[in-house]
Amino acid sequence: MIEVVQGGGPIVLGLPHTGTDVPEDIWEKLNETGRALADTDWHIDRLYNGLGHDVTTVRTPIHRYVIDVNRGPDDASLYPGQNTTGLCPLTDFDGEAIYSEGQEPDAAEVARRKEVFHTPYHTALSTELARVKAKHGMAILYDCHSIRSVIPYLFDDTLPDFNIGTNASTSCSLSVERSVTTRCRAAQAYSSVLNGRFKGGWTTRHYGQPTENIHAIQMELAQSTYMDESPPWRWRSDKAERLRPILYKILNDLTDLVHERQIR
Repeated sequence: MIEVVQGGGPIVLGLPHTGTDVPEDIWEKLNETGRALADTDWHIDRLYNGLGHDVTTVRTPIHRYVIDVNRGPDDASLYPGQNTTGLCPLTDFDGEAIYSEGQEPDAAEVARRKEVFHTPYHTALSTELARVKAKHGMAILYDCHSIRSVIPYLFDDTLPDFNIGTNASTSCSLSVERSVTTRCRAAQAYSSVLNGRFKGGWTTRHYGQPTENIHAIQMELAQSTYMDESPPWRWRSDKAERLRPILYKILNDLTDLVHERQIR
């Protein structure tokens, strides 16, 4: 079920939110809002396809409304005091219910989904990080995300184009963080922020252990940079082809850091 493409390079791309598969028994419980699947990281797998030098990718085809693999299994809030969604979301990013009344998953159902969907994703991700680290002496997890640029329920104003998350500079070395932020800040006509509204999800925080030579960084892109932000969520080639070279350079810079032993 988990889609893994093994590469020989030092970078592992996590793709936790591009899937749109919803098992039939769960689909029947979703309401019209839920069935719109509006909070998908639309086209992110396509956006990164072919970028980087021999990268590994780990992707789940399951939609985040089934279970969000970028949340911890204990469902602890990533952003205490702020609006957010949980392990098995009950609302969308606008705060609207996604289940028909009385059809929300109970504790037993959440536990089942963790076993069937959450655990296999992280087993695959941890396996690939270990493989890459064994080959290169270190591994970089680059977690790929996108979100609508305007969502008042989650954040004020308009989101920057590049939202870099390193959990307050703890999930990767400063050289990794500096490499990505420097490239983003140099990208003309794009805005960026480090550890702003999105500081990195559970994946970044859990796997990012720079003292153990595993570095993790999350990139949350504003969807306005490569697509239309309303249904039918259309891919915009004109925008994407301007963005892809920048993403290529980001991944290439990180690869060079590893090969040149410049991570410190």
